[in-house]
Amino acid sequence: MPIDVQRQIKHQGLSKTKIFRRALFIFVGAVLMAVGLEIFLVPNKVIDGGIVGISIILSHLLGMNLGLFIFLLNIPFFFIGYKQIGKTFALSTLFGITILSIATALFHPVPAFTEDILLATVFGGIILGIGVGLVIRYGGSLDGTEILAILANKRLPFSVGEIIMFFNIFILGSAGFVFGWNRAMYSLIAYFVAYKTIDIVIQGLDESKSAWIISDQHREIGDAILARLGRGVTYLNGEGAYTGDDKKVIFCIITRLEEAKLKSIVEDIDSSAFLAVANIAEVRGGRFKKKDIH
Repeated sequence: MPIDVQRQIKHQGLSKTKIFRRALFIFVGAVLMAVGLEIFLVPNKVIDGGIVGISIILSHLLGMNLGLFIFLLNIPFFFIGYKQIGKTFALSTLFGITILSIATALFHPVPAFTEDILLATVFGGIILGIGVGLVIRYGGSLDGTEILAILANKRLPFSVGEIIMFFNIFILGSAGFVFGWNRAMYSLIAYFVAYKTIDIVIQGLDESKSAWIISDQHREIGDAILARLGRGVTYLNGEGAYTGDDKKVIFCIITRLEEAKLKSIVEDIDSSAFLAVANIAEVRGGRFKKKDIH
């Protein structure tokens, strides 16, 4: 293999600025998760899923520090992640878990912000979700079950999300025997709220979508998208499998707020056009920035 190619594919280390930025957001995320746990959920006997949920149950049963269990139970997964997923991910995860463990110990003496179980469940789930989302977005993890699910996904016919859900159903079900089924159901609500919040933090509120349009009036539709939405388009060559006719496929990236207007543009110009819209987790490079609308 040529030396130039080897240099291109060789892993590039993170700059000091990127390392600082990653460490800062993982630190903030871990602290936010500790706030959600110790000031909202745990005092009201509502638990989270995963290793943290197991730690909460053990801490309650044995009367020991929650942070200690979070750290010790996640250590095996740190070594697994280091060997199987990567050094950067593993070190980011270790840093996040360490901060989480220390922060839960520091926040433990702080009284619960509210004793209203529903408010504690919802706001605790939101704060926890923001924290976990930040850590995941910047390349770390705060729970070993995520690492286990990624590795198990390679050998089992289930997605990572399905494997995590299986673990959490078991853990949240166990909470019913420890804290009562009332608290177990609140824990399920907190988990759902946190799960949706994590998605928002990772993907952002301004979610991007890809649009694929096939029409004989592709030029008119493309010009209209550029003029009325301010979005650039790409024309791709296609061929109908049944007819064998050459087709032009319009590809563009829009935000979810622009989806309705895009549909209206296509409908006005060619009501029989084929249109497919899909969610996109992330967009980088190219010229995705919105052009001026004239």
